[in-house]
Parts: sequence; structure tokens; C-alpha cells
Amino acid sequence: MFIRYVRDKGRCVDCGFCETVIHCPSPQYCIGCEACFLGCPYNARKPVSDTKPRGKCRIIIDGSEFEVPERITVKRALELAGYRFTRFPEKNAFFAPCNTGGCYSCSVIINGELKPSCHVGVENGMIIETVTEGKTPYRIVEGFSPHSVGGVGTPYWLKTGMGYIEVAAFVAGCNLRCGTCQNYHVTYNSSGLPLTPREAAANLTYMRKRFRVDRMAISGGEATLNHRWLLEYFKELKRLNPDSKARLHLDTNATILTKERIDDLIEVGVTDIGPDLKALRVETFQKLTNIDDRALAEIYLRTSWEAVKYIADNYYPERVFMGVGIPYNKFIHPDLDEIYEMGLKIASINPEIQVCGLDYRPEFRKRDIIQPTPEEMKRVKKTLEEAGLKKVIVQTSRGHIGP
Repeated sequence: MFIRYVRDKGRCVDCGFCETVIHCPSPQYCIGCEACFLGCPYNARKPVSDTKPRGKCRIIIDGSEFEVPERITVKRALELAGYRFTRFPEKNAFFAPCNTGGCYSCSVIINGELKPSCHVGVENGMIIETVTEGKTPYRIVEGFSPHSVGGVGTPYWLKTGMGYIEVAAFVAGCNLRCGTCQNYHVTYNSSGLPLTPREAAANLTYMRKRFRVDRMAISGGEATLNHRWLLEYFKELKRLNPDSKARLHLDTNATILTKERIDDLIEVGVTDIGPDLKALRVETFQKLTNIDDRALAEIYLRTSWEAVKYIADNYYPERVFMGVGIPYNKFIHPDLDEIYEMGLKIASINPEIQVCGLDYRPEFRKRDIIQPTPEEMKRVKKTLEEAGLKKVIVQTSRGHIGP
């Protein structure tokens, strides 16, 4: 069955997001890429069955000829040809986590150019090569900006709000579907300029010099999706900033941050990591992230907690500073029981780990929620401290409240 996505006129508010931030790879006819469906802030795109007759395309994949239906993505064509795609990194499979064309993790070589297979339509005579080694990786970078408070992986004593303390690159694409996404303009950006790791590192190095800071962060979206791009980016950033004051900071949801990937990142120079733990219970994780596949949600959640423990046991605090984020809003946590349990689990790993309570506010598709008050966030702070954590800060509408 084929699906196309159409505008729901009853929901559409003509915000223009689907025309300016989201790039449609096939304006003439829908190829079912999902970018507009996943990224519309108002849920104003809906899937409908596409029963219109379609012809065939003859394409070449890794030297073999295949006949596939027209009006589909290259990713779908590869699946029909027997290639496997996953949303968690696996050997002998394509990793396709975002489906919006931002992260370039699912890239293949199409007619000689590296492109994301999820965001390109098949054409008759197209030549596709799935082996991309030797090709410079790309990723859409939404922009670069200075920060006055940093992220969850920024030490609390720097979060004064007085002047800039770091600069950050924001990369597109995410494997989660959080209705509260605070960076949705970044996450669902498929119209931005894809950059090489060297170009991104040079831009952030320029920003460091311009704003006279030592901390250089990368966030998203989800920064860890395109592992090869990220490693080359940090390696180049380290080469351009060899001084001892330079701090290379990764903010992440940690859902695919395996032990092997952590080792790779530390080896190329990462000094600060900020895992944002979404929940402790799978049901809560699914409610927040909108990951309907429970098995996948379990893998994501388990991986994020294992990442925190692995970093704490092997790299913290001598080689890596780690700060952990915990989201709070009544729609996620009707009471503080799970917050307390999360605090207990982190304290059992190491009570000295910095933990930041994040006041999730109305954003993206969850505009019906209310931002927690500073008083609510103070209760979150007290709850985490009662669980045994010694370095708790909370984000509030009035700024951060520290230890």
C-alpha cells in the first residue's frame, strides 16, 4: 500500500512552516517521505491511501537492475530491493532515524552525489550506490549561535546568565517525536544547507573567537544520529582548537549513545556530555517521545541510562564532565514519584553527577500544556536532592536555581 500526505484544511493555520523550514523533495506529486507529516507544528498533514495507478522505474542499485514503482523515495525503493533499514544502529542495515532528510544518516550515492535516501524520489535510470566510504559526509546545520546558559552538559557554576559562556552548532534531524520539542525549527529543518564536518567546525571556531568563549557545543535535533559526520566534526574542531582551554560539548538524548560510540567520541576530543534522560518508565518515555513501537522505545530508554552509567564509571570526572537533564511537566509526570525514582537511580550511579531539572513548556504540538512555575521546579529540585543527589539545578522561567 502506498501513502501520500495531504493538507488538513481544518487544522492548517497557514504558518508557512512546510514551505520555509521543511523542504518538499517532490512538489509535483507526493512520494510519501513523511517530512511534512512529521514536522507540521499543527498536525495539519494527514496520510491517505494513494490508489492512483503508477508506472515503473528502472534503476541500478550497486550494479544490479531493479524495477520499482514510481512516486516513492529511494529509501522505499531500496527496501523493496531487499535492503534493510532500522531506527537503531545495527550491523548490515541502513540507519534511518529521522525520515526528514536532516541527519543524512541514510545517505547513499545517487547519480554520483551523496544524498539522504529518505528525502529523494526515484527516477527512471537512476544509479544508486550504497557503499559511501570515501565520500565526505554531510548533515544539515540549521545555524550557529552564542549561549548565555548552555545546555544540560554545561557546569552549573557557569550558568550565571551574565554574558555568553559557549557557542553552539544546531544540527537537523531527530529519532524522537516529542510533542514538546523546543528546537523544532532545527529538528525538522530539511531546507537548510548541508555542511561537511570541516565546514561546520570552521564556522563554530569562528564563533568561538568572535564571542571569546572556550566552550563549543553541538545540539539539535539529535546530534549523535550521523556518527561518522560527528566524529569527523569533533576531530576537526579539536584540530582547530588545540589549546587546553577549549571544551568540546555534546548535548544528546543518549538513546543511541552506545558504549562503542562513547569511546569513539572521547577519543576524538569530547570533554563534556549532557545526556537528557526523558524518563525511567517505558510508558512515560513513549508518552513524551511519541515512539509507538514499544520494543524500540525500550531499546532507546535502556541505551540512554546505560550511557550515563558507562560515562560515570569510565570517564567522569577526570576526562569528561557530565550533566544529566530530567524533564518535568505535569502532563509527563502527574506526580513526583518517577522524578524521585530517577534521582535514586542516578544517585546510585554517582551522587555527585550534576542533574538539571528542565521545565518543559508549551511548544510544537503540545501548546495545551502549562509551563511549570518556579515553585513547582523548586519542588522538583527538593525531590531530587531527597533522592541523594548533591548537585541539582533546575531551569525556571526566572532563570536557573543552583545547588
